[in-house]
Amino acid sequence: MSATWYECKVKYRKTHETGEQKVTTDTYLLDAVSYTEAESRITEEMKAYTNEDFRIMNIKVANFAEVHPFENSDRWFKSKVSLIALDEESGKEKKTNIYLLVQANDVKEAFENTTKAMETTMGDYSIPSITESPILDVFPYFTGEEEQLEKFNVLDKSENPKEEEEQTEETAAV
Repeated sequence: MSATWYECKVKYRKTHETGEQKVTTDTYLLDAVSYTEAESRITEEMKAYTNEDFRIMNIKVANFAEVHPFENSDRWFKSKVSLIALDEESGKEKKTNIYLLVQANDVKEAFENTTKAMETTMGDYSIPSITESPILDVFPYFTGEEEQLEKFNVLDKSENPKEEEEQTEETAAV
């Protein structure tokens, strides 16, 4: 199931490193099933982020096919990827554009990260443009199932049967 990403612009009073407070409008991305859920989720995220009053200025559906976070990166880049297919009837190349949001520190790294994200693609593609995105942070939707599976050691199975047996005995003792 693919996610529907919503771009949310939020206006609030932000305290800068210098201690100065200034009203700013920041853009955030989150996935949701509707505008109503997007509004609810961004409200919850912003309550955790700031104690100041804030206003949601705009919510719109973002045109990202995929979002790819990368470790040790602090900015988001919008990568335009042209998927190239050969039209059997006319014999001409047909390009279909998709947009990826990739996390990186600069444009060069964004290109490399886009290439990593496209590694599993079977067809030909090109990357005609990469631009820095105004998106400050991304809030993906988690169901909580991941935490439940980790809690019951379903995701973290040991390769050593003896070690696994000891873990089972410890769990039974608790």
